[in-house]
Amino acid sequence: MKVLTANDTGASGGHQAGVHIPKTQKELVGFLPELDGRIKNPSVWLVCHDDAGGTWQFRYIYYNNKHHDVGGTRDEYRITHMTGFMRSAGARPGHVLTISGEPRSGVLKLRVLSPEPAGDDKAPRRIRLRGWQRVF
Repeated sequence: MKVLTANDTGASGGHQAGVHIPKTQKELVGFLPELDGRIKNPSVWLVCHDDAGGTWQFRYIYYNNKHHDVGGTRDEYRITHMTGFMRSAGARPGHVLTISGEPRSGVLKLRVLSPEPAGDDKAPRRIRLRGWQRVF
């Protein structure tokens, strides 16, 4: 799961190209289809299904010009072409994006969840962490 930022949802008006997939999250990178880093900017199209029965196509790309171009600076994974999905799902900063499915298949289920409302003081509390975390 990932707590969405204003950049992720498009709320910042910035030009960020999709949701960042940290290379340090090896389990998440291993869950997504393999991309060949020997090729400049390798990518695959993911087929994603939402809770409303919609089907979306997103591009999973490894921006890696740091390893291919003199003066290149990019070395990061992203899932792009998500703006329509984020709007359709009503995604806002602080909402949570979850990805599930068969590892390496390129066919995924995506959900955007609202943060849990504050309950009474005796209810269990949720701690919000930034970035991606595995959910069992």
